Amino acid sequence: MLGTMQPAASAFPPDDEPLLEEPSVNRPGGRKPGEHPNGVYVIFFLLGIGSLLPWNFFITAKHYWAYKLQNCSEQAGRAPSDLRDYFESYISIASTVPSVLCLIGNFLLVNKVPASVRILASLFVMLSVFLVITVLVKVDTSTWTPLFFGLTLACVAVVSGASTVFSSSILGLSSRFPMRNSQALISGQAMGGTLSAIASLVDLAAAANVTDSALAYFLTADIFIVVCIMVYLLLPRLQYSRYYLRSHQESLSPATALPGGPVGDAAGPGGTTPLPSIPPLRPILRKTATLGFCLFYVFFISIIIFPSLSSNIESVQKASGSPWSTKYFVPLTSFLLYNFADWCGRQITAWIQAPGPNSKLLPALVLLRTIFLPLFILSNYQPRARIRTVLFARDAYPVAFTALLGLSNGYLGTLAIVYGPKIVPKELAEAAGVVMTLYLVLGLALGSACSALVVHLI
Repeated sequence: MLGTMQPAASAFPPDDEPLLEEPSVNRPGGRKPGEHPNGVYVIFFLLGIGSLLPWNFFITAKHYWAYKLQNCSEQAGRAPSDLRDYFESYISIASTVPSVLCLIGNFLLVNKVPASVRILASLFVMLSVFLVITVLVKVDTSTWTPLFFGLTLACVAVVSGASTVFSSSILGLSSRFPMRNSQALISGQAMGGTLSAIASLVDLAAAANVTDSALAYFLTADIFIVVCIMVYLLLPRLQYSRYYLRSHQESLSPATALPGGPVGDAAGPGGTTPLPSIPPLRPILRKTATLGFCLFYVFFISIIIFPSLSSNIESVQKASGSPWSTKYFVPLTSFLLYNFADWCGRQITAWIQAPGPNSKLLPALVLLRTIFLPLFILSNYQPRARIRTVLFARDAYPVAFTALLGLSNGYLGTLAIVYGPKIVPKELAEAAGVVMTLYLVLGLALGSACSALVVHLI
């Protein structure tokens, strides 16, 4: 199936062939390991969950932040609902600048700092910050809520930067393996959103106190980050992963086959063809320009809508006072449905990869997603001060729109980000993974700014 995406005529020398097919080992006696590849697939899936779990736990803890910031709006002299109504937009903006800066730094350090150092350091930073957030759950912040708001945004910035370094480094690492492992990583990211939404619903239903719910919620994130550290340390011990890591290392520097070395470490000084300290950016941008635009625009549209617009669409039956229309409507129809549909879209790419990386249909489908903006704006978004018209005045409409938004985000976004590192020469694959993540983050950055504008214009 993957072979159908191979270009008919290669533009690269044989040794630089893009990695759309499974990498091979060209050394005497090189054999594929007998170990089943599912262990590595599961590890990348778990690492994918962990790469976006902190961000998802931030944005889905909507009731907790509303509770904590209840006094913040009043003490700051703002309208009582301002910070609560626009908190998702504030979080999005606070996360984008450090993400871009950390991505640029990660690109510059690709060939200077081993991937193992970058990955483990970012995981420990995320764990440390989330432990602080967990402790603050039970701290009474009612007398210093403006400071708590600032501290929360600072935590968002640090976690976002660390998560970006982790995600881009892991994506680059996965490009050394068969394509299914990159798909596992991307699919795991969507599953992280789905699990966080489920955890939020369980906590909301089981805990009578909002702080008890949030404590269990953030403790879950702490535990899962520890799990990510453990499975990442396990990765180089598997025969299957050692085979492909050694294959990649020998293709760049044949004299440095070091079994058992740290995952993703660069070739040592004994290599015959040392890599440049900074990867060449121009050939990567040239090869990935179209895919990069697709990835940028997919997430640009998605972040404008989710969660700033979608999480403020209320049930048209809210006046009835039923638990569905008041307590569970937003967690189910916005967070859980979107993340589950996103995961389904990403999972489909394990079996279907169409359109291909050079198809004009891919950018056409990406641009078509612009239609989601008016669809959500004309649903029952509340509060609304300027655009009074509610055209889609039934709960079924936003449910259908959210499902299609998530499904298209997962499918089209995964195709673009997985194709990127596979259409460049193999020695540029890891750097291309960082560049593709940069396209994604730029889409999130510009989309976050636009989401705040759109919300204020409704």
